[in-house]
Amino acid sequence: MTNAIYLTTTEPHAGKSIIALGLMNLLVARTEKIAYFKPIISTDRPEQDSHLFTVAAHFKLATAHNDMFVFTRNQLVKLLNEGKETFIIDSIINKFKQLQESHDFVVVEGTDFTSITNEEFDINISIAENLSIPVAIIVRADRKSIPEMVDTAVSTVKSFTDKGVQVLTFIANRVEEVNGAALQEKLKRSLPANIIVSSIPSSKELANPTMKEILDSVQGKILLGEHLLSNAVDESIVGAMQLHNLLTRLKKNTLIVTPGDRGDLIVGALQANISKNHPRIAGLILTGGLQPEDTILKLIEGLDTVVPIITVQTGTFETVTRVANTRSSIHPDNKEKIALAISLFDKHLDVPTLAKKIVSFHTRNITPRMFQYQIVKRAREQKKHIVLPEGDDDRILQAADALITQNIVDLTILGNKETIAAAFRRLNLTLEIDQVTIIEPATSDRYADYVNTLYELRKDKNVTLEMARDLMLDVSYFGTMMVYKGEADGMVSGAAHTTQHTIRPALQFVKTKPGVSTVSSVFFMCLPNRVSVFGDCAVNPNPTAEQLADIAISSADTSKMFNIEPKIAMLSYSSGTSGSGAEVDKVRQATELVKQRRPDLKVEGPIQYDAAVDPSVGKKKLPNSEVAGQASVLIFPDLNTGNNTYKAVQRETGALAIGPMLQGLNKPVNDLSRGCTVDDIFNTVVITAIQAQ
Repeated sequence: MTNAIYLTTTEPHAGKSIIALGLMNLLVARTEKIAYFKPIISTDRPEQDSHLFTVAAHFKLATAHNDMFVFTRNQLVKLLNEGKETFIIDSIINKFKQLQESHDFVVVEGTDFTSITNEEFDINISIAENLSIPVAIIVRADRKSIPEMVDTAVSTVKSFTDKGVQVLTFIANRVEEVNGAALQEKLKRSLPANIIVSSIPSSKELANPTMKEILDSVQGKILLGEHLLSNAVDESIVGAMQLHNLLTRLKKNTLIVTPGDRGDLIVGALQANISKNHPRIAGLILTGGLQPEDTILKLIEGLDTVVPIITVQTGTFETVTRVANTRSSIHPDNKEKIALAISLFDKHLDVPTLAKKIVSFHTRNITPRMFQYQIVKRAREQKKHIVLPEGDDDRILQAADALITQNIVDLTILGNKETIAAAFRRLNLTLEIDQVTIIEPATSDRYADYVNTLYELRKDKNVTLEMARDLMLDVSYFGTMMVYKGEADGMVSGAAHTTQHTIRPALQFVKTKPGVSTVSSVFFMCLPNRVSVFGDCAVNPNPTAEQLADIAISSADTSKMFNIEPKIAMLSYSSGTSGSGAEVDKVRQATELVKQRRPDLKVEGPIQYDAAVDPSVGKKKLPNSEVAGQASVLIFPDLNTGNNTYKAVQRETGALAIGPMLQGLNKPVNDLSRGCTVDDIFNTVVITAIQAQ
């Protein structure tokens, strides 16, 4: 067992970034403090090292850049030439130990092999040996036969084990799918049994560059479409023929390289890009230092969807050569490639076995990254079907894109299919229209049945058939009815509607769970070193003692559902028996009701916020309490206090607030704030899916 691992390879571009991102994603669910350490970087500036910067940015590592490396490549070469190998190793050990002492786990990345030398291979062995940590060896399998890969694996593993370095796992990357099973079987037979052997297939999406990488490679200038430079380029063609011939050669994510004075091809390609009958192109490069005439530029600028258009001084042949030689890397702003890399890791490595070998401890606190990792993982393990009624909101569609890309839930979006399809193109989403179900209530074949069901459920409340027809045209009613009828597992709405508008249908006919009389809400407050549950901050303005007890019990059950041990603090302006008054008495009564109804729960109240969360204050004010100083579920006495407190904590600490999540309903319906972000929608859909499980 260990609390560090060394990622190394034998040649350039072997795919360390896939393993690095996958490992980090695995570890954030199991550890509080993770460090990423790359002793030798390839550039003179750490923020320009793509692996280091991508990992640090994506996982929001707190470590300063200068603490994540020791030497640049140029510094290393100079020190080696001066015969200062001992100084190199001592410096690396010193920095590593500092990170190891202050973090729960350290992922160490080896050199990039910008030039293939035996000396560089030996340096990686020496670093792993002197740090006394096991290694993960990544070797690229493309352009190697199976016997060559086996020979490479055996000799590489032997080189490390001969120096006393434990090899934890051997990973063959970029494996042709037809060779995958055979290669993995031969590697398992040829390598020691204690080494985890994996193979990752070639990924066109990871290997292909983005328009930003091509822009840098061709040393061009961006003319239009700078916000779409993340477009992937699957292939490139030269536009030198007539337009009708060019159109027959267009495939999805094609880059067109053409002289800048070919206005006919430029306009034709852009029209094809927005046409339903042609695939979306990646961009255009205009060669020869030429630009379209002003009239053509004006026409282009007026189009709804403009792809990146780059101008270069070089001729077409030289430009095409530079494009062909462009290598792709994973950058922090390319969320799709990061998600794909993590997905490849999770799918093709024996993650449970690897986790057992490299993680030797458990932490009591759940960090925000751990919490988010765990809820996404749980949602994905048992996929649920969620309905999003607000298909006319761009944020909803952007969140849907991320949810489908990461294969977390199945989705139905309410709205007009053509309008939503146009929005997909306008927003440059990877989501295809056939990957989600789109329903327009007025034209749906479910409409008549839903109307009759609503009428039967509400006719004793003076709802007529005509009223039911009108109500069922409302997306909140239609979406809620999908949940009621079991045609969706949950609903998330509120980005463009009030809380009352969102939850009224659920209160009318989804109703509350047996034994629950109060619908309430919680926020998951993701603080720097823990996740707390705040309730109720969104629904009940001035709850009674009985309602407060309901809220506390529901919040504790929600806490358990999300693997947070419930320690309930019933908040007030005094702690214990120190205060009196109607509001304090209400909280005291609610606390007693919780104890009577659920003796299995740890609850304290009344208690002040500082005594609930600060161990030193809690020990002074309530020294014999099981909750004081370590509360994970905080129940506020009224909506005014709860809503203001959660917003104050969120703004002042930078905490991520996930919610509100409604609790107490028979089926999950959750409300969004009208000021919600795409991430808020994403997280709320995830917790709704878990509620539905």
